[in-house]
Amino acid sequence: MSELIRHLPAIALRGMTILPDMIVHFDVSRDKSIKATEAAMLQDQNIFLIAQRDAEAEEPQQDQLYRIGIIAVIKQIIKLPNNILRVLVEGIERAELSYLETDGEYLKAEVIRFDTEEMEEIPENSREAMIRNLKEIFGQYALENPKIGKELIKQLLEIADLKRLVDQIAINIPLYYEEKQKILEAVNLTARYELLSVILSNEVEISKIKNDLQQKVKERIDKNQRDYILREQLKLIREELGEDNTVSDADRFAEELETLTARDSVKEKIQKEIQRFKNSGQNSSESAVQRAYIETLLEMPWDKKSQDKEDIKNAKQILEEDHYGLEKVKERVLEFLAVRKLTQKGDSPILCLVGPPGTGKTSIARSVARALDKQYVRICLGGVRDEAEIRGHRRTYIGAMPGRIAAGLRQAGVKNPLMLLDEIDKVSSDYKGDTSSALLEVLDSEQNCHFRDHYVEIPIDLSEVLFIATANDVNAIPRPLLDRMELIEVGSYTENEKLHIAKEHLYRKQLEKHGLTPELLTISDGAYSKMARGYTREAGVRNLERKIGEICRKAAREIMEDHKKMVRITENNLGKYLGKERYVFDMANETDEIGIARGLAWTSVGGDTLQIEVNIMPGKGEFRLTGQMGDVMKESAQAGISFLRSISKEYKIQDDFFKKNDIHIHIPEGAVPKDGPSAGITMATAMLSAMTKIPVRADVAMTGEITLRGRVLPVGGLKEKILAAKNAGIKMVMVPAKNKRDIAEISQEIKKGIDIRYVENMTEVLENALAK
Repeated sequence: MSELIRHLPAIALRGMTILPDMIVHFDVSRDKSIKATEAAMLQDQNIFLIAQRDAEAEEPQQDQLYRIGIIAVIKQIIKLPNNILRVLVEGIERAELSYLETDGEYLKAEVIRFDTEEMEEIPENSREAMIRNLKEIFGQYALENPKIGKELIKQLLEIADLKRLVDQIAINIPLYYEEKQKILEAVNLTARYELLSVILSNEVEISKIKNDLQQKVKERIDKNQRDYILREQLKLIREELGEDNTVSDADRFAEELETLTARDSVKEKIQKEIQRFKNSGQNSSESAVQRAYIETLLEMPWDKKSQDKEDIKNAKQILEEDHYGLEKVKERVLEFLAVRKLTQKGDSPILCLVGPPGTGKTSIARSVARALDKQYVRICLGGVRDEAEIRGHRRTYIGAMPGRIAAGLRQAGVKNPLMLLDEIDKVSSDYKGDTSSALLEVLDSEQNCHFRDHYVEIPIDLSEVLFIATANDVNAIPRPLLDRMELIEVGSYTENEKLHIAKEHLYRKQLEKHGLTPELLTISDGAYSKMARGYTREAGVRNLERKIGEICRKAAREIMEDHKKMVRITENNLGKYLGKERYVFDMANETDEIGIARGLAWTSVGGDTLQIEVNIMPGKGEFRLTGQMGDVMKESAQAGISFLRSISKEYKIQDDFFKKNDIHIHIPEGAVPKDGPSAGITMATAMLSAMTKIPVRADVAMTGEITLRGRVLPVGGLKEKILAAKNAGIKMVMVPAKNKRDIAEISQEIKKGIDIRYVENMTEVLENALAK
């Protein structure tokens, strides 16, 4: 390869590259470029053309130009207005820029041209393979680009010289100037061939993808156009049939939005969703999701309220009609009504009714709703462990839906219903989230005015919802959740209360359910009392209602089979209908006994008496506990024995008594688990009685926890415990002195006939419990 140096006028091209044998015209407007053209015309019409790297540069320097340019001959110059020249040139050969002079009137270039005689030689077979391969790729390119003329394709495919074929294809296909510059810089024929082959192959792939996309777009446009035509035809047919009153879903949504009672921000959000639904197309996969979401938003009661009844006397009458007892609940509801009437607003309280099963917690909420004339929504939380059940699912999930709170408002149709959260102590948590934590926002009056459901997304105002929760065990409710609610205890019913409830409510309800009338079936008061005492053992009246229903079924059969005109149920013939009595109360012992003391316990179905037996036998000082006791009761027994050892001298117990004797504490009915801090003083009394051989009074029962120093600590569930003592025929009950205020709240009906003694320490307990 030999080098020949030439000095030529130069023009820097913007966004343009010229190849050898390429005839092209371009406009010249820069002064230096115009003067370079004129200088070339005064010489041999040769000019050096080189592309700028930065097309925005007005006066490019050498480092702003590419390395390889083209020596061209000027064929024609046409003067245009505004001092512009249109120059027609033909590319002659490649040349390398060696030096560029920029200080003169025009650009002067020192270039090194490439000697064609020293170009590489390619073997004939390789040359032929290159020609065939290049023609094949170009043929594929031509198929994907129909704009290339057939004559041009024919001419190019007839070329037999590799160099000419490469140059002609590069000239005649539309390429960006950067790619043409790469071809220009490929001085070696083999490199130029490989580069062009890669460019053509890439263009073929790009063209295929482009054509596929265009085809899909065209098919979609054609389908939409077809659907539009069919819809228009269907609309015309309906108009002809007189059914032109139908409107599209989007139009229907817009009409419902006009009548929606909601703030402007909510309406704007719904309007945007309706517009998005319009644009998505009726048959798209997203339209069904959008339609369900818009329907949910339109059915939510954003600012729609119902008018509460403010007649306190009427509300009181309804509550009295529906429920016997439950004085605290009724009193709290009437207080709420009074405050609402005075203030004309008043925050809705969040009440939590806590009590044993069957005591009417759920039904009282329905009565409160009727008394206030509120919409009633019941949400059962038993076993709910997914946070999305409360907050809703995000709309990105398949099958997403609102949470139970939002769904409850949607069901109620107003923003101020009574919402019952049933079994709130049964909620749980797992890997999907903590349900009780999600309820914190719902039940916080400071936060629930902007409750955000994940599905609805728009903040929902829950501040005017009257929440009533129910629970069986207050200890199972998390403390932060419990702190947000106002607790109202619903205790066990007395036998007298059960009698009234059965006569005034359950009897009528079961008669109607079984198609009977008071003329066909009557039940005496004695039969009700016997049912409550001998056939059910519960704090509430659920099983009592079942027994009344059982009587109604058997009476209905007798009336239909034996044609009886009336069935009368009394205490004497109750066994004929319900069988033998199932429960017998563990009545007080007839005589005072040594080592046996009676305690009182609270269970999930009410109160019960607890007989504790202690035996002393020769041994090695072992201490045994039996009867299915929990850890708390075992610790109470240990504290009791420690206290007794500290006062052993007062009761003349030998110093080696605890080393030579074994003490065994047993609680009968051991299959029933027992636990709780309420049997400490009972066990201590029974142990001391067994040690000193002093009998314990048979008509005394006690409850309370003991400390190592003999102090008596307060306990709970006193109403149920005293009721159990009364049923067992106990005359005197000892309770901790610190529980005096709790005893004051218990009705006189329960306390009647029982001598309640308040004790502060074990000395007072033993004085009252041990027989004189």
